[in-house]
Amino acid sequence: MSFPNLFPLKGRVALVTGSTTGLGKAIAFALGTAGAKVALNYQNNVARAEEAFAEFEADGGVGMLIRGDVTSEAEAPLLVGEIAAKLGPVDILVLNATSAQPLKPIEEYDWAFFQQMLDFFVKSPFLLSRACLPHMKEQRWGRIINVGSEVFAQGVPNFTAYVAAKGGQNGFHRSLANEVARWGVTVNMVSPGWIPVERHVNDSQEAKDAYLSHIPAGRWGVPEDVAGAVAFLASDAAAFITGQNLHVNGGMTVA
Repeated sequence: MSFPNLFPLKGRVALVTGSTTGLGKAIAFALGTAGAKVALNYQNNVARAEEAFAEFEADGGVGMLIRGDVTSEAEAPLLVGEIAAKLGPVDILVLNATSAQPLKPIEEYDWAFFQQMLDFFVKSPFLLSRACLPHMKEQRWGRIINVGSEVFAQGVPNFTAYVAAKGGQNGFHRSLANEVARWGVTVNMVSPGWIPVERHVNDSQEAKDAYLSHIPAGRWGVPEDVAGAVAFLASDAAAFITGQNLHVNGGMTVA
């Protein structure tokens, strides 16, 4: 992957959760290219994570690979502390980690799955933001960037657990943005459309064709589209932008 260094982040430390594959990996690479030291986080698949980090370093990135469950009340602050000890305190927090997202009618969901969605998209942002904010407030500079989804704006059917949790994450970032703005900390959300990455390998061609036919821009989004938006929001160029939800989907939510 290669990105122009439009938004320099030299001297900053970033944590990108769920960043050894998919959109998170592209975001980590973009922030690394911009000059930030980046902690690439994962929970499972050690071999894939090590391969991604080796690629990150070969691309000139500086940082660390860190394993941890970002939904765990015990592990989340320890993860932030370990990054601070090795790279420095976290200045840029990108909340990207996710889990499986099956489409099911509501009768086929159970509360355990709803809880899992809430853990990833409400609990994890809360735990990690709480752990990172003391440093951000003290230095009067910080960036918290949530990776949301267009599905909340669209009210996608057969997706109630994921959409509800993403709605909760959206509310969280809006409220927190107002709470911490006076310390120079911005809190924003980037909401991608359907951007095919590794976890979409088994999605049907029929579904892909149907979605593509509705994208006003006439093309698929790519991970670099999302990564560029995150790099911008992490930079000083976006210092006066907070509480916003930037849709990166080629116009799917214009109306």
